[in-house]
Amino acid sequence: MKKLIQDFELIKYKELNCEHFVLDIKAKEALPEILPGQFVNVKVDNNSSVFLRRPLSIHNVDYERNVIQLFVKRVGEGTKSLGELKIGDTLSVVYPLGNAFSIPKNAKTLLIGGGCGVAPLLYLSKFLHQAGNEVTIILGVRSAHDSVSLEAYKPYGRVLVTTEDGSQGEKGYPTQHSVLTNESFDYSFTCGPEPMMKAVAAYSKANDVTCEVSLENMMACGFGACLCCVTDTKKGNKCVCTEGPIFNIKDLKW
Repeated sequence: MKKLIQDFELIKYKELNCEHFVLDIKAKEALPEILPGQFVNVKVDNNSSVFLRRPLSIHNVDYERNVIQLFVKRVGEGTKSLGELKIGDTLSVVYPLGNAFSIPKNAKTLLIGGGCGVAPLLYLSKFLHQAGNEVTIILGVRSAHDSVSLEAYKPYGRVLVTTEDGSQGEKGYPTQHSVLTNESFDYSFTCGPEPMMKAVAAYSKANDVTCEVSLENMMACGFGACLCCVTDTKKGNKCVCTEGPIFNIKDLKW
């Protein structure tokens, strides 16, 4: 798939909570095919101390308006600077990068996201819904104060929430939700903290569920040149930015 470097215009900024925000960026030209699980590398121009582009998961795509939506967590200088952009500002974007989630048909699918790991799951849920799958989405956060907007997910499936303090949904981690005990699934997809993804992988192995994870290794170039995102798999070292970020758990040493 051809990679592009294009300037996008920031047309909308939405604050979700103290840590997370969403950017709607508009291309001047028609968008290419973008698949769920792929990501972009964004140049941070408004901070002279940030030299490397920042990899961000694609949260959603609107082809009619040529708009890509990015879900961002304030972590370091780069993402904090992205949160200070103004409407009308320009972002240099390299995209679409990485591989994509598999899209089964007419299956019972489970999506589990924790923290900023919810980022690629909205676009994935749209594809799964369109393919005739039954979609269940579990979103895990620390508390109701940290909760992300749930309305965007509801057209595509059942949305469940867990909070560590019990202030919204079920108390506990997303991998502790009662639906995992009470129901069975054909496929599971997850993104978030590695301990959570490993717990989803363990659940999937124990219940014979096909499972794919989106790894969040540190990525600098997005083209497999810098090798800082390499992960050790059963088939040898793989660059997460080019041969991932999506991996079937059968290929990982988990």
